[in-house]
Amino acid sequence: MGAMRGTFTYHNPTKLYFGEDALDGLKVELEAYGGNVVVVYGVGSIKRNGVYDQVMSLLRAAGKTVAEISGVMANPTVEKLREGVAIARAARADMLLAVGGGSVCDYSKAVAASINCDDDPWEKYFVRSEDVDCEIVPVGCVLTMAGTGSEMNANAVITDPEAKIKVEYGFGVEGMPRFAILNPQFTLSLPHRQVVAGIYDSFNHICEQYFSDFDNSASDYLAEGLMRCIVDNGRVAAKNDRDYEARSNLMWASTWALNTLLSRGKTTDWMVHMIGHAVGGVTDATHGMTLSAVSLPYYRFIMEAGLPKFVRFATQVWCVDAAGKTDREVAEEGLGAMEAWMHELGLAMSLSELGATEDDLDDIVNGTFLLKGGYKALTKDDVRRILKESM
Repeated sequence: MGAMRGTFTYHNPTKLYFGEDALDGLKVELEAYGGNVVVVYGVGSIKRNGVYDQVMSLLRAAGKTVAEISGVMANPTVEKLREGVAIARAARADMLLAVGGGSVCDYSKAVAASINCDDDPWEKYFVRSEDVDCEIVPVGCVLTMAGTGSEMNANAVITDPEAKIKVEYGFGVEGMPRFAILNPQFTLSLPHRQVVAGIYDSFNHICEQYFSDFDNSASDYLAEGLMRCIVDNGRVAAKNDRDYEARSNLMWASTWALNTLLSRGKTTDWMVHMIGHAVGGVTDATHGMTLSAVSLPYYRFIMEAGLPKFVRFATQVWCVDAAGKTDREVAEEGLGAMEAWMHELGLAMSLSELGATEDDLDDIVNGTFLLKGGYKALTKDDVRRILKESM
């Protein structure tokens, strides 16, 4: 048994409204902000499924002046970020309302932290990693896709397509959304591929925090419960992605997977995400699929270094019977069970499925940031080896 690691602070100011009447919370929240609201959304699915009209009628009823930033792509680009900052400045935004999935929420946080800053946001945050030193405009989220957890954290990921790199930045507690509307009904019109990509994204967020340290941390018990929830409900959604109960459980679990709770008292890994981001920077593939394509080769590469935790993962998450087996056999059986579940979901299991070729390996290796929080500190050669296994 071990103590929770070190000392830490936990502060998450995001207020959540969950369920079929969650949008009623928007009426309440709008009263707290000024008259100029910038609505941020993607390529138009919210207009087809009726969410846009519902949100706009509430904004009109609240007497708000509305500007729009539309066309936010799955991997928001640096040019789109600059465009959004210009629109929000011209509108004198009192708040940004992100209506969409994780990319729209991510993007809105980056815009909100840049409106009152003179520096170029890409250079300041994503290249130089400087602190936010200007007032952040408040952000609210109306979530239409579960997976990223972006609705309850401070992170944003932006892509520079010319340099073929994808970079993450955390804007701190002040950069977290002030509130998030989580109505599982709003996620039911998503294409099946987006649903399963979101399921794996949230599952892997937990893995990244779980596969570090060997103590008996409370965070790991929470992580195991959430992983089992995602595995079981993911199975249901893979067969019928309009099952409301499964989708509501997946939506709630994905929020808790990455709202900083599970990382308290732990080091964390994040190398699957670093490699996945690099793959996304080159292929522009769906984020969750970039993670699924590289996960198993990565975990098999680090398994020996983290063997006790991989044994625990096998027995506690996948119910592997350890009787009469070596630790290595148990750990491998756990990863085998995970692989079978990933196939059941219909995830991308190789880089070639995402359009990557051997010719892209140099760019992906060069675009991968190396972190040291997991069981094994990788070299660029290790990354290349994992990528080859992922082809």
